[in-house]
Amino acid sequence: MPEAPHAEFWKDIKPVDKVFREGGLPEVYLPKIAEGDERYWVPISETVFTKPVWISPSKNMWADVLMSKTAGLVNRHYHPHPIWAYTISGKWAYLEHSWTATAGDFVYETPGESHTLVCYEHEDPMKVFFVVSGPLMWLDEEGNTVGHYDVFDYMKAAREHYDAVGIGADYVDTLIR
Repeated sequence: MPEAPHAEFWKDIKPVDKVFREGGLPEVYLPKIAEGDERYWVPISETVFTKPVWISPSKNMWADVLMSKTAGLVNRHYHPHPIWAYTISGKWAYLEHSWTATAGDFVYETPGESHTLVCYEHEDPMKVFFVVSGPLMWLDEEGNTVGHYDVFDYMKAAREHYDAVGIGADYVDTLIR
């Protein structure tokens, strides 16, 4: 039950009795996803970290908060599927575009896009909420595919990190839907 209503017009509405259909899973609720225990931040490069908040192996998707406390870099990559991003704090950009994102900015990345994510030195750490669909295809300096990173690589990295820092690899299971 959420917080009790006071004077809200809907205060006498009865909640739905049967919330989930057979086989349905509960939502993932994580308060203040860009804050908290730093052990939840999984390194994805020497300068950039990811905090998983939702994972869907069946859709090859995940949602996370990307963070860099200093100037940072995520390997050059290609997206065969769309990506959504909302900037929480700090400053970041893609070397291949004319804009620089800061707190409050939204970015929709179209399928078929290649770019290099960079994080700027800033008084606030760069924190961006991303919804990633499909794999990231790692690229060399000429734009040739040299590897990939999909939801299964993402879960493996998170499990290994959480096991190493004492959270436990099975924490990842709580985020899978």
